[in-house]
Amino acid sequence: MSDRRNGWLGGEDQNSGSRQRPTRWLTPTPIVQALGEFDLDPCGAPGHDLARRTYLLENGEDGLTLPWTGRVWMNPPYGAEAYPFLEKLANHGNGVALIFARTETRAFVRYVWERADAVLFIAGRLVFWDADKIPARANAGAPSCLVAYGLDNVDALRRSSLGTVVTW
Repeated sequence: MSDRRNGWLGGEDQNSGSRQRPTRWLTPTPIVQALGEFDLDPCGAPGHDLARRTYLLENGEDGLTLPWTGRVWMNPPYGAEAYPFLEKLANHGNGVALIFARTETRAFVRYVWERADAVLFIAGRLVFWDADKIPARANAGAPSCLVAYGLDNVDALRRSSLGTVVTW
C-alpha cells in the first residue's frame, strides 16, 4: 500500500477510506461496461481500471489538475469534493459522472441541470464494491444517477438499460 495521502479526503489515507467511510468504495464494473469504453478515469482506484488511462493519486496524479482528453468516466469523491470535478467535466463536455441523485441541491442545479445533457436515474440503489471487488453488505444509502455531458454520452445512457434517462 502507498503512503500517499488523498487530498480530496482531507489528507487521509485513501486506501483505508476516511473518517466518514471506513472503506474505499468502488464503482461496480458492470455499470461502466454498460456505457462502452472510456479514455480517462480522473478519479481512479488502484487495480480498478475503468478506462484506457486512469489517474491515481497513489502515483502522484491529481485528476483535478492534470489534462483531460477524450471520453471521461468519473466517480468523483462524494460531498463537496465532487463539485470541482463536476465543473471540470462540464467544461470538458465529453463524459459520464456517477453521483448521488440529490436533485434539489445547489450543486446538482449548477453542474447537472444547467450544464449536462441528460441524467439516468439508476433503477434501485447501487451496491458498491470494496477494494477486493466484494459487494458491500448494504446499498449506497441513497439513489444514484449517471450524468451525461455530450450527445454521444446521452446515447450511451439510453443504450445501457441501467435506468430511466431524462433529457431537457
